[in-house]
Amino acid sequence: NPIVVHGGGPQINKMLDRVGIKSQFVNGLRVTDAATMEIVEMVLTGSINKQLVASINAAGGRAVGLSGKDGDLVIAEKVTKTKTDPKTGEIKTIDLGFVGEPRRVDAGVLRSVLSADLIPVIAPVGVGAKGETYNINADTVAGAVAGAVKAERLILLTDVEGVLDQEKKIIPRMTVSEARARIKDGTITGGMIPKIETAVEAVEHGVKAAVILDGRVPHSVLLELFTAHGAGTLISADR
Repeated sequence: NPIVVHGGGPQINKMLDRVGIKSQFVNGLRVTDAATMEIVEMVLTGSINKQLVASINAAGGRAVGLSGKDGDLVIAEKVTKTKTDPKTGEIKTIDLGFVGEPRRVDAGVLRSVLSADLIPVIAPVGVGAKGETYNINADTVAGAVAGAVKAERLILLTDVEGVLDQEKKIIPRMTVSEARARIKDGTITGGMIPKIETAVEAVEHGVKAAVILDGRVPHSVLLELFTAHGAGTLISADR
């Protein structure tokens, strides 16, 4: 019973360039004003979502496109970030605009779709308490969805082979504690940190295991699920 959550950063960048809107990023999150949010929603819930649905259907599946706004699937709240001024030590709040994080995922909506033998394909756009639209990081939505449905496995497809140790060799397995320790000691850095944090949070919310997987490898999901050695880096609960 697969559930698909997708992003679309490069396609959003391309469309924003076409309409002359410049993006600013803070800690990897796109500052999203009202005009940017309109483009983000159009690209994510429109072209990308429907392309993925069509591709799954062409391969013999039966997919249906959703966003977090459909059926109040993903109720979101505004993300707030702070920054410390290195000179004065003053803590300033950074307004990221319509950037949100999941507050609640309605697993009942997904169960209804799955019970009809359909594959949900979810665009990471959420709805606030007052009906406002929020842009949410796709990995964050995937982790929240996995936790809500108590998934057997959260699979985060990326463009690296997995988590690498300090000798640049792949780490096949980690517990939640080991993952946290490797972030702390600097083994895990950069864009891999939010993916690991998402994986850890999902496991702590009842997901059996999470895996960081190289989406460039043909059939990587099948290798992970149906072979003894798996693929990528698996993160599981502490024993």
